Amino acid sequence: MLKQRVLTALVLAPLIVALVFLTTTVVFAVLLGAIFLLGLWEWTRMSGMRRRPLRACLLLGYAIAMALLWPVVRSSWWWLPALIGLAWWICAAAWLRRISFAASPTREHTALKLLAGLLAVVPAWCAVVALHGGAVAHAPPHAAWWVIFFAGIVVAADIGAYFAGSRFGGRKLAPSISPGKTWAGVYGALASAAVVGLAGGWIAHAPAGLLIGVIALALVTVVFSIIGDLFESLIKRHAGVKDSGALFPGHGGLFDRMDSLVAAMPVFVLGKALLGL
Repeated sequence: MLKQRVLTALVLAPLIVALVFLTTTVVFAVLLGAIFLLGLWEWTRMSGMRRRPLRACLLLGYAIAMALLWPVVRSSWWWLPALIGLAWWICAAAWLRRISFAASPTREHTALKLLAGLLAVVPAWCAVVALHGGAVAHAPPHAAWWVIFFAGIVVAADIGAYFAGSRFGGRKLAPSISPGKTWAGVYGALASAAVVGLAGGWIAHAPAGLLIGVIALALVTVVFSIIGDLFESLIKRHAGVKDSGALFPGHGGLFDRMDSLVAAMPVFVLGKALLGL
């Protein structure tokens, strides 16, 4: 499994770097939107919607929501969708404390989970497109490095969690939701993110006070990425599935790769703006 994960990551990493650096913001937004919509296709199934025509119509609705938000993303109001996303993930954290909520396969619960997918993914798309396009303080191509920095934080946290959890194990983080996750993994994720935050701040020549802020932002970003990971695990548990799909060997489906990222994007972009970076 580790070998599969590494091979898949080696294939995906160059594609992601190319997407970030070799595209204009318009192309970046369209391609990233398409990727996110594919992830939402998996989400509609996990939410309890089985009929493909209805899922396709819903996906069209998600795409229309992204298109309607494009002028906002490119304006001085870019922060509003990101703030809505942040508020949603705070609500999702509260949902994790009541794991039986909306568990039964009713129409009302399906509708609620479909709305959750909208609030999880569309604000994240808005946030990262605004970051890539320079709406958040810096113009391209400098802004693209912030996208990579964000991705580096989340990827490092994932790697740190995997190896710390495998090596030390110990007390479970949320055994009723995701039995494989441990507090040792959380500490490994936070430590790895702090190292990346320190390195990123040093490369950016941030003064000491601001460097502490960058490290703090990296840590908060990882906290929200963990919430995203756990929330998807909860929805999968409700749906009775192990993975959102089988697109990536060793990684599961597309949303299995997106869950941490979409939860962390709004808080990272807002935090970066608050720090004046």
